[in-house]
Amino acid sequence: MKKRTDLTSENMTEFERLVAEADRQGFSGWDFSWLAGRLQQDAPPWSYEQRVRDAISDTESLVDLGTGGGERLAKLAPLPDDTYATEAYAPNLPIAKARLGPLGVRVVGIDDHCSLPFPDCRFDTVINRHEALSAAEVARILKPGGRFLTQQVGERNNSELTEWLGGRSVDFGVTLEGICSQLETAGMEISDRCEDFPSAEFRDIGAVVYYLKAVPWQVIDFRVDDYRDRLIAMHNHIQRQGRFVATSHRFLVEAVKR
Repeated sequence: MKKRTDLTSENMTEFERLVAEADRQGFSGWDFSWLAGRLQQDAPPWSYEQRVRDAISDTESLVDLGTGGGERLAKLAPLPDDTYATEAYAPNLPIAKARLGPLGVRVVGIDDHCSLPFPDCRFDTVINRHEALSAAEVARILKPGGRFLTQQVGERNNSELTEWLGGRSVDFGVTLEGICSQLETAGMEISDRCEDFPSAEFRDIGAVVYYLKAVPWQVIDFRVDDYRDRLIAMHNHIQRQGRFVATSHRFLVEAVKR
């Protein structure tokens, strides 16, 4: 079906306003609060936060891999006295340190998730939310009997956005089966796994533009001018339907080191 790109002058003004508003917004840490009310994402049937709370209830040493700006880890306070967090994106480091330092968390910058700056058998619990991981490194830094908990964004995440715009996504090759296989090869036993495809509703074109700026791997080299006609067509669709519906892809894995 051909996507309509014609706009009335009033609708064009609204399109330009929403895009310009999104374009002005900064993005730091891993904070999507600007999208409140504009992007409605259904939650998977499990609660990652509660799973982590359960996992660290009797933990003495913890590391959060890829903490972003420390937003989610901070919500879990009080944390074990021996808690670390890693972050590979340099602009996030001062944000994470400012947020987590007062909670007693030591934040460490890393260059490569395949080479973590910790000794063997260092932690009781390793957690990872939406961050690249090396199963071998996770197993190495865990104590025997230690627990690993991760929630990942799967390879089919919001593929409808990419398809509508005619762009390309970065293929990270992240699958539930692949992560489980890597962990088992590294000497870990899978204690739980789940997968879900929740709905994600974009309520205006500004939300789409902001999201694609914040998540640059969804559409490689996204720029508004390059996708203007397709964005106008999506704006028309949202004006008619009230939303653009995409499908998230999430999975959770819990594993124990043998």
